[in-house]
Amino acid sequence: MALLEVKDLEVYYGVIRALKGISFEVSKGEIVTLIGANGAGKTTIMQSVIGLIPARAGTVIYNGTDITRLPCHKVVGLGMTQVPEGRRVFQELSVHDNLLMGAYSSKDKKQIKKDVERICQWFPRLGERLTQIAGTLSGGEQQMLAMGRAMMSHPDLLMLDEPSMGLSPLLVDEVFEIIQEFRKDGTTILLVEQNAGKSLAISDRAYVLENGRIVLSGTGKELMESEEVKKAYLGG
Repeated sequence: MALLEVKDLEVYYGVIRALKGISFEVSKGEIVTLIGANGAGKTTIMQSVIGLIPARAGTVIYNGTDITRLPCHKVVGLGMTQVPEGRRVFQELSVHDNLLMGAYSSKDKKQIKKDVERICQWFPRLGERLTQIAGTLSGGEQQMLAMGRAMMSHPDLLMLDEPSMGLSPLLVDEVFEIIQEFRKDGTTILLVEQNAGKSLAISDRAYVLENGRIVLSGTGKELMESEEVKKAYLGG
C-alpha cells in the first residue's frame, strides 16, 4: 500500500484551475520527485497535500487515512511534515530554539536532547552555531536548519520544496547527500526541485508536471534518459 496516494486532485485559485486532476503515489521508503517549470503546480500540490490549500476535488490518502479535508496541524500530527520553499526559519530565534520548534508536540526532554544531537551529526555546522541567531546564518545554513527542524518531529513523510534553490554547487551536493541520509534513516521523501539532474539521480520515481497536469512519469533513471526530459530540463 502506498504511504501517500493522491487521486484526481483539483485546486483552484479563484477561477483559475491550478491543478487539473493530479494523481500520483509515494510508497514507503521511496524518494519521489516532482519536476516542472515555474508555475507548473509543484508547490500547489505540496500545499494541498499538507492541508494549506483546500482541494476543490479529488482525494489525498495518507497511510490509509483520507486527509483531504484535514487542517494542516492535524496532518502534521499524523507524521507528515514539509520544508517550504524559502526555508522560513524563525529569524530572531537561535538555531537551538528553531530546532526545538520542530519538536513542539513532544514532552520527552531526553528524547528532544537526543534528537538535537542527531541533527547536529547530520549538520555539523548547526552544532557549531546552536546559540547563533538564525537570521544571521548563510542561506545554505538556513536551509540545513529548516531541514533539521523538520526532522525533529520524526516524520514518516518529509516533503521538500526546492531545497537547493539559491545554494552554491558545493552546498547543493551536500543537501542531496543529506536527503539520501534521511531516506536511510527510514524517512520517505517527496521532493519538488528545479535541479532536475540532481533530483532524478537520487529518485526512485518521478513525475513531470506541465500546466497543472502530470505529463510523464517513470523511474528516475528512465526520465533522465528521456529525450523529452533532457531537452526541457537537463540542457540536452
